[in-house]
Amino acid sequence: MSSEAAGLMPEAGPLLGTPGVPYFSTPITRIAFVASPTVLAAESRERLTLLHGNCPVQDADVVVCLGGDGFMLETLHRIMADQAVTPVYGMNCGSVGFLMNAFAEDDLPARLGRAQAVVLHPLRMHAVTHTGAVEEALALNEVSLLRQLRQAAKIRITVDGRVRLPELICDGVLVSTPAGSTAYNLSAHGPIVPLSANLLPLTPISAFRPRRWRGALLPSTADVLFEILELDKRPVAAVADFTEVRNVASVAISEDRTVATTILFDPEQGLSERIVAEQFTV
Repeated sequence: MSSEAAGLMPEAGPLLGTPGVPYFSTPITRIAFVASPTVLAAESRERLTLLHGNCPVQDADVVVCLGGDGFMLETLHRIMADQAVTPVYGMNCGSVGFLMNAFAEDDLPARLGRAQAVVLHPLRMHAVTHTGAVEEALALNEVSLLRQLRQAAKIRITVDGRVRLPELICDGVLVSTPAGSTAYNLSAHGPIVPLSANLLPLTPISAFRPRRWRGALLPSTADVLFEILELDKRPVAAVADFTEVRNVASVAISEDRTVATTILFDPEQGLSERIVAEQFTV
C-alpha cells in the first residue's frame, strides 16, 4: 500500500491479532483481488470484480487472495517485499487451504468486516555458499536444508553460539515457524506449535545419526547456525519457502521481528484454532 493510500485506509481494530476483535472498525471500500493461474480462481476473480470492482494492490484496504496455500504464500511474500501493511484475506480455490477461508461469493464485505487478524513474523535465512557468496531470504513456513546428492548430509548445529550437535547425519534439517509447523515440519514428524507458544521447531529429516534424535523446540529469539561438514563430498541446498540456494557452507536462521504480514480469518476458523485442531486429526 502506498503512503497516500495508507492515510485513507479504514481503521484497524484496536487490538490487532486479538481473538474476538475484528481487524477493521470502519467500512471497507477498496478491495484488490488476486488469483492463482487456475480456471476456478480466474473465473472467481472475474465474478467478484463485477460485484465489487478491483482496486490496485498498492491502493487497497485489503487483498483477497483466490487460490491455495502456495499462492497465499506467494501473495504474502510479494506484500512483504513491497514493505506494505495491507492485510490478506484468502478464499480457497485450491486443495488443502490451511491458510484460506472457505470460498463464498455472497456478502464478502460483511465477511471482511468481521474478519480477525493474525500477524506473522518470518524467519530470515542468511546463507553462505561454498564460494563465499551470500544469499538472504524470508520464510513464513520454514527454512530447510536438503542433501543434493545420494550421500547423506553432515551438519553441525549451533544455537545461540553454543554447539548443540557436533554432527547430524541426515537427509536434511529444518527450522519452522509456528504457522508452518503443520506443513513440512509435521511431515518430517516435527511437533505442531501453537501460535502463542513463541517457539520454533528444529526438526531433522530422516536422521541416521543420532538415530533417535527427534529435534528440539527453541525459543523464538534463538539464533540457529547450520554448518555443512564435508561440503565437497556431501553438498547441501537451503530453501526458504520459495528461495533455493545450492551448495551452501553455512546457514544462519532467526526470526525477524522487524518484518510482519497480516492474514485475515473468519472469526469461527482462526489460524490458532486450526493449528490446535490439526493435532487431533486422525
